[in-house]
Amino acid sequence: MKILALETSAVTASVAVCEDEKLLAQSFQNSGLTHSVTLMPMVTQLLENVGLTLHDMDVVAVAAGPGSFTGVRIGVAAAKGLAWPEGKPCAPCSTLESMAWQCAHMEGEICAVMDARRNQVYAARFLAHEGTLQRLSEDAAIGLDQLAEELEKSPNRKFLVGDGAALCYNFLRERGISATQMPPHLVYQTAWGVARAGLEMARNHQLVSGAAVAPQYHRLSQAERERLAQGKSLTQ
Repeated sequence: MKILALETSAVTASVAVCEDEKLLAQSFQNSGLTHSVTLMPMVTQLLENVGLTLHDMDVVAVAAGPGSFTGVRIGVAAAKGLAWPEGKPCAPCSTLESMAWQCAHMEGEICAVMDARRNQVYAARFLAHEGTLQRLSEDAAIGLDQLAEELEKSPNRKFLVGDGAALCYNFLRERGISATQMPPHLVYQTAWGVARAGLEMARNHQLVSGAAVAPQYHRLSQAERERLAQGKSLTQ
């Protein structure tokens, strides 16, 4: 199964082409340019480099959230556009689960975290064993204190992955909770992780149409929070 995967949930952007678990090619940028500028040229060039076309892809996978509201919207919109011409099935993947797949070779608890600002992180916990993942908690925007309480109760060896790993590592260390940050080449989100999560969705018959792909933000945007604070409706 050939999968085209997109990852635009944070400051980095990446695109990958995989065949089942095998990575055929991946392009990664942490250049500071907007995803709306970099993403589609990356897709075009990557497919050309591996001698494949969009027609050859069986699935379009995308990090559907949580993450940057703008970044997630760009990735989801791109996945819809790529899937639409030939009705390709899509895998709207959890950004956090996609990150955890990058560390599934470890033995212990993978805590995928993204900085959500306002003293919160997007977080989910997974148990990695012999290359598989078992989900321990649902994706959620939670406070650092709450995450620390959850991890303190866990007897497992703990690994932090994601752009919030350093933030959480320092917070946990101050509270005497042991955890290991994954190395730089594994700590950031990558499209390979999205492809691996998408493969798992395909195997579990969880693929959807392009029309059904939607962002999963897990909390209100700043504009929506401000409207509610002013007593205004979100639908007007």
